[in-house]
Amino acid sequence: MPEAGISPDVTLWMFDFDGTLSPLVAERTAAELDPACREMLRRLAGVRGFHCAVISSRQLADVESRVDVPGIFLGGGSGLEWKLPSGRRRVPAADRMEKIRKIRKALIPEIMEWGRLPGVEIEDKQWSLAIHIRRATRQTRLELAVRLGHWQKSRNIRAFRGPAVFEIQLLPEVDKSFGVRAFCDLVDCPLGTARSVYAGDDENDAVAMQLVRGWGGTIVTVGEKAIVPGSDVVASPIELAKRINILAGLGDNSKN
Repeated sequence: MPEAGISPDVTLWMFDFDGTLSPLVAERTAAELDPACREMLRRLAGVRGFHCAVISSRQLADVESRVDVPGIFLGGGSGLEWKLPSGRRRVPAADRMEKIRKIRKALIPEIMEWGRLPGVEIEDKQWSLAIHIRRATRQTRLELAVRLGHWQKSRNIRAFRGPAVFEIQLLPEVDKSFGVRAFCDLVDCPLGTARSVYAGDDENDAVAMQLVRGWGGTIVTVGEKAIVPGSDVVASPIELAKRINILAGLGDNSKN
């Protein structure tokens, strides 16, 4: 039986990209949508009443180049910019664009200095900056974590930890929970009125998971252990595709 206030006819399916629909890779530019996840997204998009979104901290153009599935919503910048299934686009309002311009001017030079640390790489995603530490030594990682902790407090900026990366959100009000709310607005589905599923793998996804769990939704962690209590856990994108197909009532269509 559906929960009170939850429509049995509508389901929101929401996914992170890196580490969730795509295996984590050493070179971030080489990330690709897992074939099992592509087929899973394709099947979800074909069901009446299912609304499917990929919400990534990557820029929208980057997400578009990696997720080639018709009929789904693509959210870049943790949900600041969108491509709709119709092909139409939604971009941030002028006041938010001006705000990010001022923040970038003030903070980007400081953040880029950390790229001088051995093994540290900085990726500019416009709305956020990813500090990649996959090649950094343990000592460098610890040093960076201390620096970042002090810096966050003085700048009122949040940094989310992911596998071998710190993600600095330049707009403090924007994270993946912002993306979930934006997606709900796009499909004209007030928060908590539809069955909801969110899958992710890092701290930015965790804030979205907490929101979805709060209205009785299903949350799935891709990784070794749950990042939010009550989360299902799957080991890989392939296992995620299997789990989602079953949750959607589509059966396990994978060959793996």
